Amino acid sequence: MTKSRVIPCFVLALATGVLAATEPPEAVISSKSIRAKLYLPDPENGYYRATRFDWSGVIASLEHDGHTYFGQWFEKYDPKIHDAISGPVEEFRTNGAGLGYEEAKAGETFIRIGVGVLRKPEEPRFAQFKTYEIVDPGKWTIRKGADWVEFNQDLTGPAGYAYSYRKTVRLAKDKPEMVLEHSLKNTGRRAIETNVYNHNFFVIDGKPSGPGFVIKFPFELTATRDLKGIAEVRGRELVYVKELEKGQSIITNLKGFSDSAKDYDIRVENSASGAGVRVTGNRPLSDVVFWSIRTTLSPEAYITMRIEPGSEFTWNIAYNFYSLPVSTK
Repeated sequence: MTKSRVIPCFVLALATGVLAATEPPEAVISSKSIRAKLYLPDPENGYYRATRFDWSGVIASLEHDGHTYFGQWFEKYDPKIHDAISGPVEEFRTNGAGLGYEEAKAGETFIRIGVGVLRKPEEPRFAQFKTYEIVDPGKWTIRKGADWVEFNQDLTGPAGYAYSYRKTVRLAKDKPEMVLEHSLKNTGRRAIETNVYNHNFFVIDGKPSGPGFVIKFPFELTATRDLKGIAEVRGRELVYVKELEKGQSIITNLKGFSDSAKDYDIRVENSASGAGVRVTGNRPLSDVVFWSIRTTLSPEAYITMRIEPGSEFTWNIAYNFYSLPVSTK
């Protein structure tokens, strides 16, 4: 297989070759209340070229009502580091790996949706944080409007797998809302079974993870792992007891959700800066993980899908941004 080139459908330096090789292609969209900068997928010059996360819809920054919600949270940057990425980004996992990974022999290929066809090396098991050799990134097509960007990846892979994946990042015209609209169509011969989660990587007003932040859910929470005295579950909320120091982290699954999409409803608020965001999805949760270090916090909501050949699966994730009442700051 040969590498396919990104085909943008709007005039951008990416298409003209004016952009220096060291500068990643990007786009800016805005509405009455939101301004966001996105990095665009590109196999040669893209900001993110690792093989863990979906390349589309990487949000470098987002501003609303004087608050910032996403940004760089890591110290070392390299486009091929698995988590050198920002914003609400997604990872597709099939049996904890990729489509066709388990049946592929060393030297053969498998798929990571939103990334491409990858080469499987000689290894005992899949390594989530490893950057694999990309054999074919598929065909990326990008369209843009003043308040939206649409990403399309068409890919034909090994063992009868093929798909057409579309993600649109859209800002609402009449309210402070960003929606991620997704479609995954199975254009191959085999069923696609996968789950996908959004890592989020919130960086809110540059505040360190600690007291002042609260994460709210519509159901009673149970944490499955030790939160190390840094955070606590209190009913339907996860709150910080201490500020994380550099090098510290917490991670846990959160249980208590039902099979209703109404439980995909997460609020992250910071009383110190007065910023809030509500994240809602239109599909039922299959898992929830919470991960945090000092510089970022990430409620990770999973959904699961099975797509038969010729069928299409769609899902949306909405982000509503708001300021907290003065009395709670």
